Amino acid sequence: MGTIHIENRQKNQKIMAETLEKVAQRILNDSGCPDAELSLVIVDDVEIQQINRDYLQRDKPTNVISFAMQEGEDAGLHPGLLGDVIISADTAARDAREAELPFESELYFLLLHGILHLLGYDHERGTEEEAQLMEAREAELFARIREEFL
Repeated sequence: MGTIHIENRQKNQKIMAETLEKVAQRILNDSGCPDAELSLVIVDDVEIQQINRDYLQRDKPTNVISFAMQEGEDAGLHPGLLGDVIISADTAARDAREAELPFESELYFLLLHGILHLLGYDHERGTEEEAQLMEAREAELFARIREEFL
């Protein structure tokens, strides 16, 4: 089993950390890295906007940000450490309401999306083919998550 650190730094949404950890472990298992180490931080829109501005030069809130530890000059120093996924509970709740979905559904999807980024999937900087590959993998794994957790 991997090591999954969850920190809830917001007060607007109820977070079921135990279930969130099980969802994260399911994603890691299904992605072939059951022993990986992952950090998950749940924040509000104010905090994710600060992170987005300070690290990505985008001065607005967003739904999820991933910081991969297996990229850049320090890649490989700690092979089991995937990185950090930061999710805005405020944005997730708003997006869930707009899509008429439960908050947990959006939260689990954003967790999946963030972990796929840590695993090297990229829909933003990659090719159209890479974006389609990520979307297909997301759909496949999210179907399993829906079946088991929603």
